[in-house]
Amino acid sequence: MNMPDMTIDRAAKPAATEFSSLCGPALLQAFIKLDPRRLWRSPVMLVVEITAICTTLLCLLPNPMVATSVAVQIALWLWFTVLFANFAEALAEGRGRARADSLKAGATGLEARLLDQAGNYQSVPASTLRRGNVVRVEAGELIPGDGEVIEGIAAVNEAAITGESAPVIRESGGDRSAVTGNTRVVSDWLHVRITSEPGESTLDRMIALVEGAKRQKTPNEVALDVLLIGLTLIFLVVVATLQPFARFAGGDIPLIYLVALLVTLIPTTIGGLLSAIGIAGMDRLVRLNVIAKSGRAVEAAGDVQVLLLDKTGTITFGNRRCTAMFKAPGVTATELSWAALLSSLADDTAEGKSIVEYLRALDPVQAPVAGELRSIAFTAETRLSGADHDGRRYRKGAVDAVLAHLGLGRDQLPEVLAREIKAIAQSGGTPLLVCADERLLGAIHLKDVVKPGIRERFAALRQLGIRTVMVTGDNPLTAAAIAAEAGVDDVIAEATPEKKLQRIRQEQAEGRLVAMCGDGANDAPALAQADVGLAMNDGTQAAREAANLVDLDSDPTKLLDVVQVGKQLLVTRGALTTFSIANDVAKYFAILPALFIGIYPQLDALNVMQLHSSASAILSAIIFNALIIVGLIPLALRGVNIKAADAASLLRRNLLIYGVGGLLAPFAGIKLIDLLLIHVGLV
Repeated sequence: MNMPDMTIDRAAKPAATEFSSLCGPALLQAFIKLDPRRLWRSPVMLVVEITAICTTLLCLLPNPMVATSVAVQIALWLWFTVLFANFAEALAEGRGRARADSLKAGATGLEARLLDQAGNYQSVPASTLRRGNVVRVEAGELIPGDGEVIEGIAAVNEAAITGESAPVIRESGGDRSAVTGNTRVVSDWLHVRITSEPGESTLDRMIALVEGAKRQKTPNEVALDVLLIGLTLIFLVVVATLQPFARFAGGDIPLIYLVALLVTLIPTTIGGLLSAIGIAGMDRLVRLNVIAKSGRAVEAAGDVQVLLLDKTGTITFGNRRCTAMFKAPGVTATELSWAALLSSLADDTAEGKSIVEYLRALDPVQAPVAGELRSIAFTAETRLSGADHDGRRYRKGAVDAVLAHLGLGRDQLPEVLAREIKAIAQSGGTPLLVCADERLLGAIHLKDVVKPGIRERFAALRQLGIRTVMVTGDNPLTAAAIAAEAGVDDVIAEATPEKKLQRIRQEQAEGRLVAMCGDGANDAPALAQADVGLAMNDGTQAAREAANLVDLDSDPTKLLDVVQVGKQLLVTRGALTTFSIANDVAKYFAILPALFIGIYPQLDALNVMQLHSSASAILSAIIFNALIIVGLIPLALRGVNIKAADAASLLRRNLLIYGVGGLLAPFAGIKLIDLLLIHVGLV
């Protein structure tokens, strides 16, 4: 799994095509969102709209101090500011609407085969299913809702949800029994117990997430809203006191100037883009096929310092796989391979299947027809499996079991095999022996296989300042071997649910935010305790319910991308907030001297920008205020570009780029607009 860059946006369509297709609906929504009942969620923009209404009314009242053309221009630019803030929000919402519509279309009219108390099946609409109902789904049919497989085994195509076309195996029992609604069974059949009520399924949550219908503000957003409201009130008081000062000096400031000045000073930039930033962040999460039950979890992901990962099914594939074979002295590779193949063909375990896959990958051989074999199933008593073929008995199994079958002791093992078996055990693997009749043929190395690319992912997490901890029930020797291969920073061996909880609580008590990634029922307590709990969609229902994030692709390394989304969301919001506040400070010192120069001529010394007049100063500031929102819409939707860096480095960069840039931009922008207004005669 190569990761040459840190890109997290997996949009299929080119950006220009997607933007053009969304512009029309977003413009319409921008006008619809002018309804104050919708706009109250953004207090700053509600103030701007009220100001625009007041300015429009003031245009109808003649004022000798303000040209009607200037008043109309101020009003138009104020409306433009509100509309483009609404447009940014609508554009962010629209990016997920097409996917939501396709998901809805797939679920419309879906029927289910419900098992009633009499044991009969009846066809009912999928929308009427309740938690606990049992349905039968056969090849070619859609699974009508989220559930647990209680009987059967089948291949399921989850492309409708995850976008991946390769089918996955779902079966009753174990950690691979969970199925998702609106996915298609492509072979065999399943009995599924529904685990969600209408409106609570993965599909429903995904639709709600991409539409933003149920997206509530996170604590960070609420705190930022409080800050913006506080700044708005402060500048409201400041603007309200300007007229008394002017009157005291024997002058007068037109009311329309004061109203417009208020808009230029309050943090309209971040106020207009705040909602779009949040929605765009959630949209990036959806594109990663991750369902967020809480916006708080997404933000917390941006500050995670410790990551606990369950080994089985998360760092490794979950089942031990054949990785090598070692022949006994005097045995040919063909003999060993043939015996291992025959003794594994009827072995339905994941280990048995991996041996067949390993051998066929090395040298595709023609397996005998079923009638030629008499399969010997594995039992807990014998700990052997195998087959009888052409008068010969082929067996494989645990070392002690095969030796007992042959009537041999450990000390009678050939030295080369004894050495390999010891090396396999020391590396954390599992050795099996293979024999034919009374002859020992060789050994098989089974091991937990680390998922491709995971070591590079952990290295990237380390660069982000995140420490990785592998959690496993294996013995310390096996755990250490897997940890070294995977490249984690720490390991908890022989872990119980209590041990996992204890470690998470310890890290949290020391002030760190902790993420947990898992898929089994034994991971559920830790997933619930962690600040960020990422469950695998193909894991158990208990894990999915305990977590606050669910990965539909069941890729544990996805947490790196989730961390990036959270970090990018926080960094983008912080950067634009810094820029907005710096803008306000700069505009205050740029406009006030020009506004009062007629009353206090001495302020001409502070009019460093040499703005033409009070009218041009106010109008230039209003225009700059509107255009800066337009200019920052792409950044709000795309997010600030981040690289693997710690929080201190990101803070320094933001203060330099967006802080200093926010201070300088108004001086340059307002002056250029002032010159342009004078040149074309609009003031």
